[in-house]
Order: sequence, then structure tokens, then C-alpha cells
Amino acid sequence: MPEPVVDLCVIGAGAAGLAAGIFAAEHNPAIRVELLDGAKSVGAKILVSGGGRCNVTHDVVTPDDFFGTRHLVRNVLAAFSVRETVEWFASLGVELKCEETGKLFPVTDKARTVLTALLTRARELGVVLRPGHRVSAITRLDTSNNVIGTDQSSRFVIRHREGETLARRVVLATGGRSLPRTGSDGSGYGLARALGHRVTPTVPALVALVLDDRCFHERLSGLSHEVEVETVVEGRSVDRRTGSLLWTHFGISGPVVMDASRFWSLARERGAKVEVCGNFLPGKTVDQAREWFLGRAADAPRRSLVKLVAEVVPERCAEAICLHVGADSQQACGQVPRALRDRLLAALTRFPFPVVRDRGWNFAEVTAGGVPLEEINFRTMESKVVPGLYLVGEVLDCDGRIGGFNFQWAWATGRVAGRAAAASLTAG
Repeated sequence: MPEPVVDLCVIGAGAAGLAAGIFAAEHNPAIRVELLDGAKSVGAKILVSGGGRCNVTHDVVTPDDFFGTRHLVRNVLAAFSVRETVEWFASLGVELKCEETGKLFPVTDKARTVLTALLTRARELGVVLRPGHRVSAITRLDTSNNVIGTDQSSRFVIRHREGETLARRVVLATGGRSLPRTGSDGSGYGLARALGHRVTPTVPALVALVLDDRCFHERLSGLSHEVEVETVVEGRSVDRRTGSLLWTHFGISGPVVMDASRFWSLARERGAKVEVCGNFLPGKTVDQAREWFLGRAADAPRRSLVKLVAEVVPERCAEAICLHVGADSQQACGQVPRALRDRLLAALTRFPFPVVRDRGWNFAEVTAGGVPLEEINFRTMESKVVPGLYLVGEVLDCDGRIGGFNFQWAWATGRVAGRAAAASLTAG
């Protein structure tokens, strides 16, 4: 068997893969690093993220912003803070700005700025980028008798579209299943399974939800407002959050819906009964809503019902909800029968969204599920199952909420893995 021609092979040249390659080459300039990517042009997911602006990270990132094994997430995030991330991008020539939402974007408002900086730095370090090299298999060789220096080396054969690559270390940075047109089609999970890893069920996350056509969403398309969204699985509340909901022609979207979507998708995947409910008066119970309604109706009994409801939701939404419960929106609020009033208040505080499906992988921004973090050494991102294999980014069972958190996970895991893999190698 000939000597490996690559010290470190990174499979996948997205955010996590590029970070891994760059940090590995910086940490150990003597090693040869190659990045294999299945797409003809790398970084497509970076370019489409954040509406084409690339939400690089968030001003405050905590383990609570992620879904995964929290103590392991905490340790990985601690290895590369937001401040260090901002400084790293500044060193690459990318200045970031913080918007009111806490999201950090390049000052150019162009995702291309981020990708160009990463690719430029990789090339400066001698990292070899090989697009169009879709990997079909990774085989670990038995190298118990092959010792390079003081390092009993793991060896891998990576089979891809252009042939084979022999490597001493491998970083699996293939991404998840979200936005498959960018190249992340879930193939990495098969590679991980073949090497002995488990993969938890994977479903679309950070994705809009499609509602039954009989709902009134289409007439509200384009309208957004604050809503408290609760997800209930088999009668148990599993998630409750408040944020901006966007009505669309197909259903509901917006940050609060996208963050909640993973819970609906995971429950549906396992065949559980799941409901998504909206409280259009965030923080208020039905009793508090009744007290508000009666007080306002007493103050202005001749005021139309729709005008009263429009105090707490946009008027278009108020009109739609009135019609939904069978109320005359122009009726004087002081003359609304108790039964009708109770139906209206129930709809305002616990509206059952008739979700029929999520919008699917082509629109999901991230994947929920993947290789369990328990199978990874959080200090190095090295597999506990396959020595010499490192796993980073979205291929792992960890997903963050909307707002740059998944990119921070990519940069952090990529840095930890790249540096650890480089440190494990000795110049042969």
C-alpha cells in the first residue's frame, strides 16, 4: 500500500468544512489538507443563507439556543466564542455588523464576501479544494503495523467520483439534508452509518408549515405580527415560544414558526399526534383575555367587534378570526352573546393551526437529527467509534434556532476538529 498522499481529507466544503480545513492548515502548516466537495461550485449554502447576506453568527450564543445534548453543546461552543469568531472574520478581512435582532452580518450585506474570504484564506494556506468530487464510500484500513513517527496512524480510503484518495485523517463535514440543491443531500449519514455510527431520525427544521386550504391564511398573506406558538405532542406541551409569525399563501412562516417547526416535524416522523396552537395575545390566558374584552366593551359598548379585536392583532387578522368563529365583525362589542364571545376568545388565545405538512427539504434551513453527540469526543470532535475520523457541523445531531446559531456551530466544530486533527498528525 503506498503512503497516503493526503494527511487530512475534509469531506464537504461548506461552512464547517472550510473552517476545519483552514484551522488545520494554520495549526500545522506542514500537513497536506484537501477538501472534497460533491458540488461543482463550493459554498452554495453560504451564498443563499440569510437572504443572500449570510447571517454569520449572533451577538449572544448560549447552549439554550440549540437542540442537542446541552452539556456537550456547551463545551463545544466554549471552545470558540462569538468574540473570537468576530475577530477571526476580521482577520480574514470580513467586518461584521450587529443588527437590532442580534444577528451579525458582513458590513457589505453580501454572502459572497464571506465565501470569498474563506476560500482565499484556504488557498493562501495551501489547502487543496476539489469540487466535483462526490464521495461514495469511506473505508478504514487496518494499520496496526504502520507507524509514522510516534503516531500509530489511522488510514482511510475515500472513494469519490474522480477515483480514490488515501488519507491519514478524515473530517466528515457533509452537512445535513436541508437545501439539497446546494449539495447537502444527506449522503454523509450513509457514510457515517457505514463506519459504525448511529444516526437519529432526520427531519426538516427551520422550515415553514403548510396549512389546510380551508384555513384563512391566504387572505392574510404577507402579514406579520407577534404570536405565542405552542407545540403539543400526544397531549404534552413540548415547546412554547413567542416571536414574529408571517402569514403566507401556503400557511405560516416567520422566526417563531421556523423555530417551532422541528418539534412538529419530529413528532410527525414518529407518527405521534401533534398540534401547533397560536396565542394571538402572547402571555395572556383566556381568563385574562376575557377580563380585557369585558373591560373594553364596557368602556365603548358600541364599538365594532373587529375594531376592539384590532387593538391586539392587525385588523386583517381580527376580521379573519371574527369570520372564523362565525361572528359579525361589525356587531357592537357590547352586544356579543356570551357563547360567541367565548369562541372568539378561545380562538384568540389558543388557535389550532391546521398544519398538514412542513414545506420540505428544499425550503428547510437546517436538519434536526443526525449522528449523536455522545458518539463524539467534544474536546476534539473525533469519533469515539472510528479513531482518526472527525465529525462537524450539520451532520451531527445538533440544530440551533434561527439567527446565525447554526453557523456558529459550524465555525466552532470546524475549528475544534481542524486543530485537533492537525495536532494528531506528525510530519511523515
